Amino acid sequence: MATGKVLGGSVELSAALQQGDISLEQATEIARAEASAPGAAKDLVAVATEESFHVLRDKARKTKLEAEQHLDLAARQHAARRARSHCDDLGMVHIHLELEPHIGAPIVARAEAEAQRLARHAKAAARANPDGHADDGYEPFERHLADAYAALLAGSGTGRAKRPELVVLVSHEVAKRGWSDVRAGEVCKIPGVGPVSPQVAKEISSDAFLSGVFYDGSDLRHIKRWSRDIPVEVRVALELGEGPGFDGVVCTDCGNRFRTEFDHVRPRCRRGPTSPRNLKPRCWRCHQAKTARDRRAGLLRPSEP
Repeated sequence: MATGKVLGGSVELSAALQQGDISLEQATEIARAEASAPGAAKDLVAVATEESFHVLRDKARKTKLEAEQHLDLAARQHAARRARSHCDDLGMVHIHLELEPHIGAPIVARAEAEAQRLARHAKAAARANPDGHADDGYEPFERHLADAYAALLAGSGTGRAKRPELVVLVSHEVAKRGWSDVRAGEVCKIPGVGPVSPQVAKEISSDAFLSGVFYDGSDLRHIKRWSRDIPVEVRVALELGEGPGFDGVVCTDCGNRFRTEFDHVRPRCRRGPTSPRNLKPRCWRCHQAKTARDRRAGLLRPSEP
């Protein structure tokens, strides 16, 4: 019914649904965003026809939240925090947490870093075992992630993320105006997660590293370096995502945000630089697939001196 009400006021959304260009499930996601941000349906319909559903849902959610940022979003997020747990038929304990963006984002980053550490150790142990098999150290990443959350809750996790655990992007005008509100054309958000209130951003900024980002001139995105490691300045800039939206890192192939890595488009062994133009984010699966394609094409052999 809510979707139907929005359809009556949006020609683009109604036409796309009637012509079969989008499904009812896609229309529902677009309608939620259109109700909060009138006029957003046109761009989201284009996303729905070109991208997978999880990309559309993510963009629609961000559009809705950014449009509602001035409607006491921070207070509603704070009131929505909760935790639940239950046991299933196998006796497994399920824990469900709903946390405010600035609280949950660094916890997720820390857990993923710990899970990557556990996965590396498992593979190294398997390789060191002369009687083992090649797949002995392999377990789905989700299992390592479960172990990581358990370790963090127990206070024993040691994983540290190479990328910042929490980045808050704030327009200079917001801070200059006294952190009171966010106006059209300005941002106050966690890239890849969503908006936060200026008051929360101000509190975080009192104990944070501050970086200035200029996205319409000669800036950090032009730095090049021939190495495996990505300089901190370049990594911070890349983590913001593509300007001017700066909506965080998504896989360049499938649009996934989970377990993203920066891939050298032109491999390092072929003298590909560690520069923003040669670094593209890919999720683990797409990164592995791209590496396999490069190997078949002979691109992973060192170039002639």
